[in-house]
Amino acid sequence: MSEPSPSPATTAPEAAPADGKKPMSNLAQRVIFGVIGAVLLLGSVWFSAWSFALFFAAVQAKMLLEFYRMMRAGGYQPAKWLGLLVSLLLFLGASCIVFGTTYLASTGDVPHVVGGEVIFQSRMNAELYGAGLWLRKLLPAVLLLTPIVLVGIEMRRWPKVEQPFVNVGTTLLGLVYVSLPMTLLNVVADGPNGYDYRRIFALLFLVWCSDIGAYAAGKTFGKHKLAPSISPGKTWEGAIGGFLLTLVMGWALGFWLLDMTLAYRLVAAGTVAIFGPLGDLAESMLKRSVDVKDSGTIMPGHGGLLDRFDAFLFILPVLALLQLLFGA
Repeated sequence: MSEPSPSPATTAPEAAPADGKKPMSNLAQRVIFGVIGAVLLLGSVWFSAWSFALFFAAVQAKMLLEFYRMMRAGGYQPAKWLGLLVSLLLFLGASCIVFGTTYLASTGDVPHVVGGEVIFQSRMNAELYGAGLWLRKLLPAVLLLTPIVLVGIEMRRWPKVEQPFVNVGTTLLGLVYVSLPMTLLNVVADGPNGYDYRRIFALLFLVWCSDIGAYAAGKTFGKHKLAPSISPGKTWEGAIGGFLLTLVMGWALGFWLLDMTLAYRLVAAGTVAIFGPLGDLAESMLKRSVDVKDSGTIMPGHGGLLDRFDAFLFILPVLALLQLLFGA
């Protein structure tokens, strides 16, 4: 026979925190950590190409670790440390190639070819050029050898670990889904005159407008569900609202990015408005498939970095392709 439950008069009150302070509300956490994150993000992008590279190298590394954590929650065993090493090599190597090439062009040190060898007036420029050539050979080699190394790791662990090739595929999927798209951020940041922080700011403004427009229109007019089995809160009305506000921002950026045509800005805005929500839906599907609420807890009230930058994973490949094709 169970004991009778205590009456309201005799129920003990909830214990107060030891320091007597009330816990911070979720809204306050979201605002405070959101502001801190925005300051770090915008400051790193604005300061220099190398602060941008180091900041986003850390961001994409944390995103990859969050992806692997979710895969482990789903019962898979990716080789997270090898994946992390390859990821950092790809991002920082691409940064060195893109921005190093731009720096060499900005010095005015015109290289000369003598006997099949490229000669610079400055010894430092010659060394930078040689390092760039070495990186251009290293990164494809890393990509080609990674699957072989992963299979070798699984061979050592067999038969203690089940599904070895599933583990290999999960590790590689993290690189394809997270690391390669984020690495393309270096391409998007590279303008006609080298690293251009305005391009990253513009991308952030477009993504934020897509989110704000979708939220406002969805709350006000939302009736028709966009993908109810994946994200019940998203509606077609919200998607249209986000698309329109992003186009408006794409037009307004012309007052800042004077070297970018209206047609290209609108195409870029449309790319963000279409592929951003798809990236968000993809990550929502991933979390539901492994029964995880948030990708991480690095930002209280905001979840993980993968939750914050999931839209980038679908936007960046398309934007980088547009930039390479049309040279904008």
